[in-house]
Amino acid sequence: MTIIKINAITVPADSGDELAKRFAARAGAVDDQDGFEGFELLQPTDERTTWLVVTRWRDEESFQAWLNSASFGHGHRSASERAGGEAPPHVGVSSELWSYVISGGSAK
Repeated sequence: MTIIKINAITVPADSGDELAKRFAARAGAVDDQDGFEGFELLQPTDERTTWLVVTRWRDEESFQAWLNSASFGHGHRSASERAGGEAPPHVGVSSELWSYVISGGSAK
């Protein structure tokens, strides 16, 4: 059964572009992970400052395997860190991980 994991990341109002840039820099990093089904980064279109990172997984075990994998750690390091440099300052001021299963909807 597909599970949905949503990381709700709150950023300062002027930091959303940086968050999007950092996600773009690691695009595709999770694509080959067993059980991974899809990803979207959702930008708020109103005054909110919480962005949503929505991922879909075949099952909880697949998600947990990715969390505990070397590729998770590697994918969450900046290019500077991967080259042996310093980590950039955090963009997010807080985050929450939400977990869902699909319980209805349409075929479209």
